[in-house]
Amino acid sequence: MVPLSTACLFSFLAMNLAAQTKARARDLGIPFDGTPGRWNAITDVAGVEVGHTTLIQGSGKLVVGQGPVRTGVTVILPRGKDSGDPVFAGWFSLNGNGEMTGTTWVEESGFLEGPVAITNTHSVGVVRDAVIAWQLRRGFLHQAFALPVVAETYDGYLNDINGFHVKPNHVFEALETAASGPVAEGNVGGGTGMNCFEFKGGIGTASRRLETGYTVGVLVQANFGRRHELRIAGVPVGRYLDCEKWPPCWSRPPREGSIIIVIATDAPLLPHQLKRLARRASLGLARTGGISGNGSGDIFLAFSTANPGAAKRSGEARLVKLANAELNPIFEAVIDGTEESILNAMVAADTMVGRDENRSIALPHEEVRRLMREYRPAPAK
Repeated sequence: MVPLSTACLFSFLAMNLAAQTKARARDLGIPFDGTPGRWNAITDVAGVEVGHTTLIQGSGKLVVGQGPVRTGVTVILPRGKDSGDPVFAGWFSLNGNGEMTGTTWVEESGFLEGPVAITNTHSVGVVRDAVIAWQLRRGFLHQAFALPVVAETYDGYLNDINGFHVKPNHVFEALETAASGPVAEGNVGGGTGMNCFEFKGGIGTASRRLETGYTVGVLVQANFGRRHELRIAGVPVGRYLDCEKWPPCWSRPPREGSIIIVIATDAPLLPHQLKRLARRASLGLARTGGISGNGSGDIFLAFSTANPGAAKRSGEARLVKLANAELNPIFEAVIDGTEESILNAMVAADTMVGRDENRSIALPHEEVRRLMREYRPAPAK
């Protein structure tokens, strides 16, 4: 086990507290379809754990290598940090101007053989290497080599991205403090320096509990969109959030942005079915107004915690598989959960000032509440 600093443990406790007290999209009167799980988080899928390391340091003018720093890493462990048992998985790229390492082996083998990590664009390499080192220390390598899944979005508008501030110990801390239960959202982990629809973005999560008893959970790192595109529950909210009242608006943002979406379920699905789930995340993204522009990296992965032991090295593995005809409620849960996760990321995020005094403002809660009331009046009694 990798030893943790006292500061890291205090940070972990603070994030758990924040996860239980911060406003979420439902608190703003935003209507959503479906029934969430206990935490309305990806961790409602039994065994799934999430960990963050958040790096915030310095202010003012950018000095490459010194800061300001607004970045971090988020990890998702399908069976928790004490299990190295792979899970069936599938992935999909809606637009490929981004990176998710290890996906060619996911496609070939059908398995996700470790955690999923999400960070900034220029920290993918160090995070990948740190995940391998952690798997070695834990004795979790399923074969002689590892091809971990590490994804990214770009945080260079707020962060000293070329300063390479994410280090191996930050990845170890996220992995070792990963837990079930409520998940911190907004300016945390890999989402620390991200923007969404020209407001502050970051990490968001949601879940759906199906009548069949299965659970679907979604976690996003949201860093995409133009303000005028933003839609909430079908309301064109972005058109009403005036740039003079809620600046800044960007005529040309640093880039179009990206989103990473990770889907978990306990339904017994095989890799080809999980790829179908990953595709459906596109529809949840579209509900919020995302168009998956030319410069966007929109990459999605889905895994199932069912069928433990399926990756055995020899002999036969007896599997359970849900019929394709039973997938529609799961598709719907993925779409609903993706939409809510993106909005949870925005609602939880706080205004942040980063490098060169670049400013990313929080979504104005009261204005969203007003727009929801006006467009979705309460039914007559």
